[in-house]
Amino acid sequence: MNLDKVIAKRENKTIYRDGERRIKVFNKDFSKADVLSEALNQAKVEETELNIPKILEVTMIDGCWAIIAEYIEGKTLTELTNENPEKTLDYIDLMVDLQIKTHIQKCPQLPNKLHDKMLRKISLTNFDATIKYELQAHLDGMPRHNKLCHGDFRPSNIIITPQNVPYIIDWSHVTLGNASADVARTYLLYLLADQKDFGEYYMNKFCEETCTPRNYIEKWVRIVAASQSVKGNKEELAFLSAIVDVVDYT
Repeated sequence: MNLDKVIAKRENKTIYRDGERRIKVFNKDFSKADVLSEALNQAKVEETELNIPKILEVTMIDGCWAIIAEYIEGKTLTELTNENPEKTLDYIDLMVDLQIKTHIQKCPQLPNKLHDKMLRKISLTNFDATIKYELQAHLDGMPRHNKLCHGDFRPSNIIITPQNVPYIIDWSHVTLGNASADVARTYLLYLLADQKDFGEYYMNKFCEETCTPRNYIEKWVRIVAASQSVKGNKEELAFLSAIVDVVDYT
């Protein structure tokens, strides 16, 4: 196994390419249960009609858990946007189409529920008890669906192969729940990246394509911002806290 070529490095994991394989190596203190859960969840999503990298193996490398999957050759939508900025809106259109396709997939055996995850994240925030109570009440009042939600749907998690086939990667946050929460998360990621104009286009495009009232999705923004604050960096926290403290769509 060759671990010379690093693709990406995160806080608790490093991703390598070894030929046709993508090797995600977790830190030694990373939860075994979380690694196995991530691999199982992605394997379940493999059974849908979506193009995603297939899990090949879960193993240990030098005392660290690792997930080995197919390596997908191609460029992310982020890379394509940087190379062809004049096509940015076309790439967002494609992303919206893929997200809609994701939401209509059936994956009933997936154990992770979006509502439960959001409830747990709210409890871990640093907001005071009153705000936590309001957020929990807000969440409990939202409709509970069983849509397939990627949880981190962004241009860098979509790869276009040389044959022009789109693949969706990084399913570590996948849940079943209300699709509007998934959309609110993507919208928030645009805002955090200081790309408000593209975020607005994305939001309006999704609402137009799905006939979803914008204010319905906006009701999730405060909840998603609170969830994001649990692991947000210092620069993000002030922005996210402003949304949680001030914005209330109830």
